[in-house]
Amino acid sequence: MRFVRHNQKHSSLKFALFVSVLALVGAAFVGDLLWTSSSSSTLFAFRYVTDSWSIPYSPTLNVPNSSYSSQSKVKGKDQGKNIPSGRILSATFADLPGPELHWEKLPTAPVPRLDGAAIQIKNLLYVFAGYGNINAVHSHVDIFNFTDNTWGESFPMPKEMAHSHLGMVTDGRYIYVVTGQYGPQCRGPTARNFVLDTDTKQWKDLPSLPVPRYAPATQLWRGRLHVMGGSGINRYTPELDHWSLAVKDGKALENEWLSEIPIPRGGPHRACVVVDDKLLVIGGQEGDFMAKPGSPIFKCSRRHEVVYADVLMLDDKKWKNLPPMPKPDSHIEFAWTIVNHSIIIAGGTTDKHPNTKKMILNGEIFRFDLDTLKWSVIGKLPYRVKTTLVGFWDGWFYFTSGQRDKGPDDPSPRKVIGEIWRTKLSF
Repeated sequence: MRFVRHNQKHSSLKFALFVSVLALVGAAFVGDLLWTSSSSSTLFAFRYVTDSWSIPYSPTLNVPNSSYSSQSKVKGKDQGKNIPSGRILSATFADLPGPELHWEKLPTAPVPRLDGAAIQIKNLLYVFAGYGNINAVHSHVDIFNFTDNTWGESFPMPKEMAHSHLGMVTDGRYIYVVTGQYGPQCRGPTARNFVLDTDTKQWKDLPSLPVPRYAPATQLWRGRLHVMGGSGINRYTPELDHWSLAVKDGKALENEWLSEIPIPRGGPHRACVVVDDKLLVIGGQEGDFMAKPGSPIFKCSRRHEVVYADVLMLDDKKWKNLPPMPKPDSHIEFAWTIVNHSIIIAGGTTDKHPNTKKMILNGEIFRFDLDTLKWSVIGKLPYRVKTTLVGFWDGWFYFTSGQRDKGPDDPSPRKVIGEIWRTKLSF
């Protein structure tokens, strides 16, 4: 009997041990599933911060030309191998090849800006609004003088005027300011419109849009102020609406906006150019950040967006497709200028990283030759950057402001800047 009881006790211990091991394995498996699930949402939130509004970062930057001149650091078994210098990307879309340019750094703007706006009139660049950071927006205008390369006068905007995602155009004296986002983070848009007399620095109202928009394509064409596309009131949905308003000498000649032929593809952050009596809309995206539901501060939350390379031309009430850009490009609404019958576009954003889904910045300077209708890359910026504000004067190409990349090997956005650079362009 003792022998039997001993075997039974031994069997019970073995069974208990076996059950305990199974329980531990099961707990580990369930824990792993829970960690994976929670980490994915945590990574999404982290990606938003790193993709768009990361902590302040102030690297020392010495750029003798358009390429990053230092060689990437290599360790381990790859040490000693002939690794090419410059911008080296891993598992992402590489920069397009282009000639090197010599860049000269000029006095930094009074404030850093992202999603600001700029208009050049003769030798002056009027720089408007924009984010200083995700929680702060600017409500004034700074002026840069291309003649002596200095920042000069600054003056306030109307209190009711939008602070980012503006539509804007000039007739050479008056600057027409259309719609946009009012406030920081991902707050709502306003339908209010204004006009600035740059001679007197006086502001006046214009008739409001039928509905507000974020970053619509905006231009003056055939005596009318045209506003097209952009994002809808939820900041995400691409809209196709196209309105126009007759204007002259800073005044509206009509009380209401006229509906025009819709744009074939909607969305914000596009270049809009009038040249040779043709209206062109270039690049852009569908989708954008949205306000997080229920957030009292309208906290930005990233959503899926599609960046495209389309070039559309409106000619006598019909939209036509022109040759697309060399790569998808968005956040370029004030990143363009006209030089020698060519459209020049600097920087922007392209399709997201195929693996991490992070936003990717562009560092190329694109040229669209209006005689041949061909695109080319004519140089590189000192770094990749989006929402650049550009100008051209006396053979010099200038850009200022925006949000730059994290470094030569990481094209995702980090620091909001106020730097201004220039380089000679000749072609």
